[in-house]
Amino acid sequence: MNVIIVFEHQRLTVHDFLHTSDFDWLMAQEFAVFTIKRKQGQWQLKVGHYIGIILLPSGMTLEILPKLNQSTQSNDIVQTRHWVQGMLSDLIHLDAHNNRKLPNTKNFGQFSSQSTPLPLKVLPISDWLIEQFLQRLMDYQPTKHYQAQIENQASLQGRLLIKEQLRHNSMQPHKFICESSVLSHDMLANRLIKSALVYLMPLLPQFISSKLLQPWQQVSTLNNREMQQIALIYAQAKRQLDVQPLQKQKLHAAQQLVDLAYSLLKQTTAATGNGIDPNRQNCSQLRLCLLIDMNQAFEQWASQRIALMFQQISSNYRPFYQTQSVWLNDAEGLACLSIRPDLLIFEPVSDDCQNQNDIAASQTTATEKTKGRYSHVIDIKWKYLPHAAAVSASDAYQLTSYAQAYLAGQVWLVYPVLGSDRQPVVLKQQNHYDSDSDSDSDSDSDNIKSSKSADAHLWLIPFDVLTGTLNGEVLPHLDKA
Repeated sequence: MNVIIVFEHQRLTVHDFLHTSDFDWLMAQEFAVFTIKRKQGQWQLKVGHYIGIILLPSGMTLEILPKLNQSTQSNDIVQTRHWVQGMLSDLIHLDAHNNRKLPNTKNFGQFSSQSTPLPLKVLPISDWLIEQFLQRLMDYQPTKHYQAQIENQASLQGRLLIKEQLRHNSMQPHKFICESSVLSHDMLANRLIKSALVYLMPLLPQFISSKLLQPWQQVSTLNNREMQQIALIYAQAKRQLDVQPLQKQKLHAAQQLVDLAYSLLKQTTAATGNGIDPNRQNCSQLRLCLLIDMNQAFEQWASQRIALMFQQISSNYRPFYQTQSVWLNDAEGLACLSIRPDLLIFEPVSDDCQNQNDIAASQTTATEKTKGRYSHVIDIKWKYLPHAAAVSASDAYQLTSYAQAYLAGQVWLVYPVLGSDRQPVVLKQQNHYDSDSDSDSDSDSDNIKSSKSADAHLWLIPFDVLTGTLNGEVLPHLDKA
């Protein structure tokens, strides 16, 4: 009842909100997720390629869900929530397994463990997020630690700080600047968790929130200055936790909770937006706002899933994520243009195959040096592709350029679908030259590059978001790459 559900690319007007003030507030924030439009005499907010949740001033929650095609309607909400939560769970687990951070997804990849199983009843993203936090919170109680405390007092207690005493108390010898160790709840990890708990309070019933806060009464929240340096505070909190004399299970629970708390608190910078309202009084007030760029989240999810599929076939396959390489040089050897495929699959080969793959192997970094070749270049797009003819020229040019640069036998364009009906399609490049006329080419390497790039096939590969797998018998073709 307290959730307003919208989809990607939807146009919102004031009539879509129960409270006019919520729409006005969104207009004033200038969130990156929305594009402001003026049409037929009224203001509109067009939803971009983001998903997530925004807590509105009225207490309502705006839930933004992805839209794969034109037929996605309100009756698909349960299915959409289910696979979105599955994607986020996978990102949490895969990020911890591979120790990789998710780029530009508002630090959602900072979670350090696999999320809890999805509930039987598919929840709104906001409720699911709360459940993830509470599951971790139940396994952790705020711990005390000895913290250095410096006080200027009338009695001598603890260690006297001579330098500070001479500097500040030369005119008042009856006072002593002392340092003592005090058992306190106010360690940074606890303060991060408490701040995130307070952050989520508006989404919880009053009797639940008050009960949850009871063990945390003595823990203070982060102040505004600390919130502006949240990344530094998070790093310090992690270091403090590492040296605490905690049992392994308790330390693990604390690390999980701190990671999740940091991920949530990091969103508060987005909550302030680039507001145009000059009368905003609550700029420093925390407001839940989790916005995830769907283009980048899907690319990360699919690339991790595909890499695991390759490695399940053979541990020899080595995935490289968004590896940047120089593509074009000028006459003096200076780099003019670089390329960065979403996913490269490197396949070690025997010595007799090395000669024809020298160019590919030479493009690996110092840590990647080995005998082999790039078998697959994979680009991942969060876009609706109704049929093979809908592939854009820019995507095709990009992928064939990748194939030529890395001498890969196969290039894949991976796109999302709902269900297993769509099957992979291979697009063969039509050659418009006579091979006999190339006998006077400048070098043998040019011939190799031309023949190799001509042999490369562009596969349109559907990725089923419901199962997180590729459709069709694609992987058996690996040996033919």
